[in-house]
Amino acid sequence: MTHEDRDRLDGRTALVTGGSKGSGRAVVDRLRAMGADVWTTARTIPEGYDRPDRFIEADTSTAEGAQAVADRIAGAGALDILVHVVGGSSTPPGGYAVITDEQWLTELNLNFLGAVRLDRALLPPMIESGSAVVLHFGSIQREMPLHEASLPYASAKAALRTYSKGLANELAPLGVRVNMISPGGIETQGYEDFVDSLATGNGITREEARQGIFDSLGGVPLGRFASTEEIADLVGFLVSDRASAIVGAEYVIDGGTVPTV
Repeated sequence: MTHEDRDRLDGRTALVTGGSKGSGRAVVDRLRAMGADVWTTARTIPEGYDRPDRFIEADTSTAEGAQAVADRIAGAGALDILVHVVGGSSTPPGGYAVITDEQWLTELNLNFLGAVRLDRALLPPMIESGSAVVLHFGSIQREMPLHEASLPYASAKAALRTYSKGLANELAPLGVRVNMISPGGIETQGYEDFVDSLATGNGITREEARQGIFDSLGGVPLGRFASTEEIADLVGFLVSDRASAIVGAEYVIDGGTVPTV
């Protein structure tokens, strides 16, 4: 294999969950640029999506949605790459006391159990092929939970981290590498909209609003969040042959937000 070949994914099939926007969309674009045949799934296909034949409309936070994705992918043969990007928090503010059972289950299904179900459905043929990669998206909140707003999300990502490590240990001898990346803040359109709303609502500038977000995290030494392209850079490396000896690892990409080495 040449030096350049290790950067390529030609002939490989990938699935990216949550690939309709933000980091997920950037990952889809990156894996395609590397030569992979990329499928993606989200609840709604974006208007004008360029590869509708490779898009599966489904809610992977439900057992039915995960099964629908698995059934559709089964017709494409074994996956070589599975990247779980989908996730998010919809918990209202107010701390632990206002979080209902229903909300806890919503967050666990979206951020943890959806990945568990899809892995269980899609891994058997990947294992049979003897060479594949699974990448889970975590969050620095598994270490720095924002208790006032997203405790269930943070807890689900902590569970995902433990699950990923155990799965990696089980599957590595079978030729399947499992790893995890845990972003801090990401410069998505949703983030920019949030900055705008904070600025407008509090009568401050966008820079003051942005700094307020950084301060709430205890500071971001880099002075900015990662771009979606930088997230895709890390994914591209971890699913490529350049990372062929990396197993059961977690890569934090947060501009230094978590104050550890």
